[in-house]
Amino acid sequence: MSLSIAEVEHIAELAKLGLSEEEKALYREQLDAILDYAGVLQRVDTSAIPPTATVLSLRNVMRPDEVEPSMAREDVLANAPEAYDGSFRVRAVLDSEG
Repeated sequence: MSLSIAEVEHIAELAKLGLSEEEKALYREQLDAILDYAGVLQRVDTSAIPPTATVLSLRNVMRPDEVEPSMAREDVLANAPEAYDGSFRVRAVLDSEG
């Protein structure tokens, strides 16, 4: 399959990319190679392979929720740059005006 420069420009517009003429030519070649390979994959006979969501066996990776001893709060906060009322204190990352 061969893409035209106009098709590459259209794809770039959809992706909101500004491309130089050299980039358009380069991406045309790269996209052509990707589409050619996708065409090869489309020709592979997969009729004997059942549809699957994953090739890995499914297993539950959750463990029971069990209360265990943990570090003392003072030890946890010992290296904190700033602590307040038993908690980490961090700078606000969201502006309250908005």
